Amino acid sequence: ETMKVLCILAFVVSASAFSFAPSVSTTRHHGFQSTSPRSRIAIQPRFSRPARSALRMSQGSNTKNPRWALLFDCDGVIVETEELHRLAYNGAFQHFDLQINGQPVVWDVAYYDILQNTVGGGKPKMKWHFGNSGWPSSTVGGVPTTEEEQNSLVDQLQDQKTVIYKQIVSSAAEARPGVLRLIDEALGRSDIATGICSAATRGGFDQVVDSLVGQERLGRLDVVMAGDDVPRKKPDPIIYQLAAQKVNLPVDRCVVVEDSLVGLRAAKGAGMKCIITYTESTKDADFYGEGADAVVADLSAVTLEGIFGSLEAGRPLLSGIAEAPARSP
Repeated sequence: ETMKVLCILAFVVSASAFSFAPSVSTTRHHGFQSTSPRSRIAIQPRFSRPARSALRMSQGSNTKNPRWALLFDCDGVIVETEELHRLAYNGAFQHFDLQINGQPVVWDVAYYDILQNTVGGGKPKMKWHFGNSGWPSSTVGGVPTTEEEQNSLVDQLQDQKTVIYKQIVSSAAEARPGVLRLIDEALGRSDIATGICSAATRGGFDQVVDSLVGQERLGRLDVVMAGDDVPRKKPDPIIYQLAAQKVNLPVDRCVVVEDSLVGLRAAKGAGMKCIITYTESTKDADFYGEGADAVVADLSAVTLEGIFGSLEAGRPLLSGIAEAPARSP
């Protein structure tokens, strides 16, 4: 993990997007402490690019009378972005000199793992953290006391975080094993509706899917939704409920690919089957205990036959491929 992050930093530095300054001290988070090398990386943005326009869907889908839908989350499923998100949040906190009780606000690796498995979406993560740890002072002003002031601070932090995140993604992000191949297989089937449903804000989401999925694939998808497109973020199931409506299928004909408990809860709350492809940050979660239908390390061995062939034959999802549930001690 340390080498991976160092490589990411090298990419970004070579692009002259940011300067990264290591700190020699450990970081504390109101009860959490980490000495991980990743948690000691600070980001200072030097400039920002103009925001790119939102992606537009073309009418290139070849889906006709779909019998099934395959819906992918983005962060953690298409690309392992959680560490990139964490670095970008810390860069935004540093940019606005956020402090709680005189201490800089820094999310270390261990604490961010808790956040991403507890709260979906960037703004809800910050509001959850500040609600539990106290609202910070910043260069925007003193400690916000009204809801309007708190929302304004979170909005500015999210905007700056998105600027930093887009720069990192454009330099360092790579698709996870098997995911683009599986998307292509689904796009080649006229009886399978295919979509991406993410809790991420539109700016960062667009950068990821534009860079890694590509406009040609995007134009053939049946549904593409970001967190801004729904009134409530995951684990609320509304994003998947709306996706089912868009592809005109009952929820029990939809299969979701997720990577975290937050996403799993959204999928199961919508009444859908859910495949988990876990990441380093989420691998220890009790996915089967919360209703996952299959758990795999990545999608490299997953096929449409393994998904929909299993369902049509009445077999467990990804039979012979999925990891077995952990045995109780």
